[in-house]
Amino acid sequence: MTERNRFDYFIRKIASPDEPFLWEMLYQAIYVPDGSPPPRDIVNSPELGRYVRGWGHVDDAGLLAVDAEARKPIGAAWLRLLTRDDAGYGYTDDETPELSMAVLPEYRGRGVGTVLLTSLLEETEAVYEAVSLSVSAGNPAMRLYVRAGFEVVGNTGTSLTMKRRRARPGRENP
Repeated sequence: MTERNRFDYFIRKIASPDEPFLWEMLYQAIYVPDGSPPPRDIVNSPELGRYVRGWGHVDDAGLLAVDAEARKPIGAAWLRLLTRDDAGYGYTDDETPELSMAVLPEYRGRGVGTVLLTSLLEETEAVYEAVSLSVSAGNPAMRLYVRAGFEVVGNTGTSLTMKRRRARPGRENP
């Protein structure tokens, strides 16, 4: 591991006071292929805001990665159960929560996203039969989702809807 990649961090559950950081993570999760960032207030649109607004619902679940030395959050992965009436981009059905996740740019490529995703899926596997998400086809994070067992179940324009079903005894997710 290179010196740049060495740092200590820990994972903890997301709490209601973490909502402002979730808004930042929602912004960071927006993938723009040409690299030109969208305006920051885009997260306030109803289509995106539904993933964070009022964090702490009974079905909300999520984890933060925190830089142990700086004591600041550096990434998050969270699930929110959205219904057909308030469906998000990765909606598949009313029983499947949608995954959102992001890591601050300066911490990407160090395995933080993998640990967040794996930990969240393990923590919620007993609760949900499946988890879904939406990802742009060109987003490098898609490799992570495929490694975690997500499969493409639909597409809308340049975005793919992916779903990961819970592993059953004697069966492993791909």
